[in-house]
Amino acid sequence: MAYDFDLFVIGGGSGGVRSARIASGHGARVAVAEERFWGGTCVNVGCVPKKIMVNAAEYGAWAEDAAAFGWSIETHGHDWAKLAAARDAEVARLSGIYGRLLGNAGVTSFDARATFLDAHTLDVGGKRVTAERIIIAVGGTASRLDIPGAELGLISDDIFTLKALPKRVAVLGAGYIAVEFACILKGLGAEVTLVHRAPLPLRGFDEDIRSAAAEALVAQGITCRADVSPTRIEAQGAARLLHLSDGSAAEFDAVFFCTGRAPATKGLGLEKAGVAVNAAGAIVVNEDHATSQPHIFAIGDVLDRVNLTPMATAVGHALADTLYGNNPRRVSYENVPTAVFMNPPIGTVGITEEEAAKRGPADIYVTRFTPMRHTISKREGRKTLMKLVVCQRTQKILGAHMIGEDAGEMMQGIGIAVVMGATKQDFDRTIGIHPTAAEEFVTLRTRTRVVGA
Repeated sequence: MAYDFDLFVIGGGSGGVRSARIASGHGARVAVAEERFWGGTCVNVGCVPKKIMVNAAEYGAWAEDAAAFGWSIETHGHDWAKLAAARDAEVARLSGIYGRLLGNAGVTSFDARATFLDAHTLDVGGKRVTAERIIIAVGGTASRLDIPGAELGLISDDIFTLKALPKRVAVLGAGYIAVEFACILKGLGAEVTLVHRAPLPLRGFDEDIRSAAAEALVAQGITCRADVSPTRIEAQGAARLLHLSDGSAAEFDAVFFCTGRAPATKGLGLEKAGVAVNAAGAIVVNEDHATSQPHIFAIGDVLDRVNLTPMATAVGHALADTLYGNNPRRVSYENVPTAVFMNPPIGTVGITEEEAAKRGPADIYVTRFTPMRHTISKREGRKTLMKLVVCQRTQKILGAHMIGEDAGEMMQGIGIAVVMGATKQDFDRTIGIHPTAAEEFVTLRTRTRVVGA
């Protein structure tokens, strides 16, 4: 059978665009369909605009801290509209780049929704299109809790369309997005309450990091309501009355659901193509990212596996090389560095102390200190914690974790070392850069404790 395209990619986010470009470069006839915005979640309503707002929130604190260093700085409040305009201009620029990259690579682009008619046929904005192979890269969507009045709350995407800063904000959740948004909104001047059902935020992270993060959130003035769940939201004029499981209630100007994202598989017609999903709606794939149909693949957040833009991009590139570049390869889901851009930020790579303890004896090294900047500024809640998790038998670094200034920047380099299999002795013989916080990673000499023995 003759197909319209060798490869059709559903979704114009980072992973989809990368796979399309690389496949086209290998000589394949490629098309991509994107129904909302090129660049996907990350560029438009995720990591890029969020990081711009993180930077904006930090400037206020830096201006306050400057006085301790001898500067006389006057601030006159934050201009939300000015930030929004600058943010949206950068997002538009980057989104446009994605479209141009596809055109320059010879990829056919459709500004339309694509759904399956059968295993090789798609409805693309009302047009029937066939493809030999298909990659599903539609990402995920923000979700609300199933509680009465949920429609009165906002989702994380909505922060990027607000016309003004809400003064009293409840943030529901305790993952990446929740703690980042709580810190952004607080830094820009809102009164923020973080509501989460667990004792500590950031489930899945190292326990020392979770404890330090909770301490930092409180220290910067965020009210943390742990061990409770929202039960309903009521309208109080323009305000919102949030009820919690402990019987309490409080009024807010906005309630944000930052309670996770769901794979965007609804309405794709996957059942017509014979593509299997799990109970959460995530597409099931094998080690080569093939679905239950061997010619249909899925990458990125639609798998609900490691929901990070660089992961989707790497997998998309590897898949295109495998299918069309005569270079079969896979991307490891182990030792993926990541960062949480709260205040102070978190950087982490590898496994936690808790995970290491289940595998066998591990040496734990921990240090905590006030970074030089804040020995002068005296700002509360900005302590740095660094931690190494070391296999006792091999002395390989199994995990590195940090909360503190520039954690994300540092962890990229540490991630290289961990992926390469560096040992504690490799770290020990590396000369530190002085005076920096980073040097602490190579000067941790005294073991804090042993676990899993």
